[in-house]
Amino acid sequence: MFELTDSRRLTGPNLFSDDPGAVAEVNGPANTPVAPVDGDPATLAERWRHHALALTQALGWGSRVISRAFSGGVSQYLSAPVDVLYAATEVNEAAWAACSAELTGQPAPDFDRALDRLRGLVAEEQNPALLELKAAASQRRARFLSDDDFASVGYGPGALTWPVDQLPAPGDVAWDSVSNIPVGLVTGTNGKSTTVRLAASVLTAAGRQTGVTSTDYIRVADEIIDTGDYSGPGGARTLLRDQRVEVAVLEVARGGMLRRGLGVNQADAAVVTNVAADHLGEWGINSVAEMATAKFIVCRALPPGKPLILNAEDPASVEQARQAPANTKTIVWFSERENHPLVQSHCMNGGQAWVVSSGMITRIHQGQPVAVVPVADVPVTLGGAAKYNVQNALAAAALCHALGATDQAIAHGLASFRGTPEENPGRGNFFEGKGIRVLVDFAHNEHGLTAIAETLARIPAKRRLVMIGQAGDRTDELIADLVKAALKAGPDHLMVVKLPGYERGRQPEDVPRLIHQLALEGGLSEARIEHAEDPVDGTRRALAWAREGDFLLLLALTQRGPCLNLVQRELGQTG
Repeated sequence: MFELTDSRRLTGPNLFSDDPGAVAEVNGPANTPVAPVDGDPATLAERWRHHALALTQALGWGSRVISRAFSGGVSQYLSAPVDVLYAATEVNEAAWAACSAELTGQPAPDFDRALDRLRGLVAEEQNPALLELKAAASQRRARFLSDDDFASVGYGPGALTWPVDQLPAPGDVAWDSVSNIPVGLVTGTNGKSTTVRLAASVLTAAGRQTGVTSTDYIRVADEIIDTGDYSGPGGARTLLRDQRVEVAVLEVARGGMLRRGLGVNQADAAVVTNVAADHLGEWGINSVAEMATAKFIVCRALPPGKPLILNAEDPASVEQARQAPANTKTIVWFSERENHPLVQSHCMNGGQAWVVSSGMITRIHQGQPVAVVPVADVPVTLGGAAKYNVQNALAAAALCHALGATDQAIAHGLASFRGTPEENPGRGNFFEGKGIRVLVDFAHNEHGLTAIAETLARIPAKRRLVMIGQAGDRTDELIADLVKAALKAGPDHLMVVKLPGYERGRQPEDVPRLIHQLALEGGLSEARIEHAEDPVDGTRRALAWAREGDFLLLLALTQRGPCLNLVQRELGQTG
């Protein structure tokens, strides 16, 4: 039997539409097939949609209702006015109650009674002044943001913000003072935070007061406004209302887009770094192809002609780009290979790309290469050995060029970003002291760890150690893929750590025990596997194991700050 498992508001562009609304999900047994039997997702979706349309039409909304079947369930989206999104979730749920009763042969809920209740909820929530302000902003092509507490028009220095219960009449707004700033979006499975911070370094070098959101903080110039995961719409709105910000780069995570939609409905450029198997099985996203669709929600914020910056080395992004209408977006490709067939074809047809050519990060424009900066001068690439950071640097360069940075600013910004714990905490932080080299990183999936493991394997070392752990909500298959990726580094010693507080349904020993067994199956002996109680304990043990000439890869998925402090203290440096 299918059950309602989630119901939520979508406040911005989302998986289904450019418009706000509500979405609900129902789930049945895992891997439920779409088959012509009573209660299968296809039939369920049609019945659910029928009831939702009846309710929204009676409310006078004229909603669009869109269904999406996935393995084991169905999602249903309905568009709704932005001032009644809580009520919209109730409409979706009421429609499901009627559908469920029909499928199970139970008495149908009383339609008129349900409608009266929903009208009451709408009346309590509706805010005509908000709709008037939004319509007036649209007429003037001013960017509009709203949430439970505030509404605003314009971005950055040109932003005006009011509490939602104290909104002015459109005629009382000083529209001449409202203006926008350039905004870039960065999403992808791996490399988002580093790309955002590389871009911020470039835009700062260009002389712009730069604001960023990320999974670690909201920052304006050198000031951290707040710490925490601000890669969702709340962080975006907070930053874009800050009148000090002259250009913004927003990290956009999959979770925020699926839970609430994008925080903005207009941007000037967007990057998808890559798409890989991570966080599958959440919000009805069960495959890499479906994940690509979720990541590409950022396209909905791009007006025609604005660049979508994509990784030519990433198969999922290439396939997703093929499916997009040819005239909807201007694609800019990036690749380490200047002879990549897709890039060559794209540039021969007048497209733009960023590549590595003769050791230089190079922009190709109208078929002509423009060398910008040597890869060896970009510290986070470790002289070009860290291929994943070469890709991140290419993506950041392309994004900043789209946001108005000159080649000189791009060169200076990429070269001045050193990837220290202060600049890029827990992501590619490299240390060297007492003859020992250490790389601390947040890699937590096969795709990201493979890239780092391949980097480590290219760097000479007497012995190598990898510290690894994983949260309990990952499947055994994903954990197996992670261990395989770790073994590509050729570790002489594997430090397996628990992640206290991240068991997520498993016993504390379950994941470490699984990693241990997988490592044995991968060829490591018992003597080369060690266990630790948490990442700090693992870091301490790894440093005690190390001697001159060794290289340590410490995957600090939790307790990142204490791990970094311990490494710096033990190696006698500050990063």
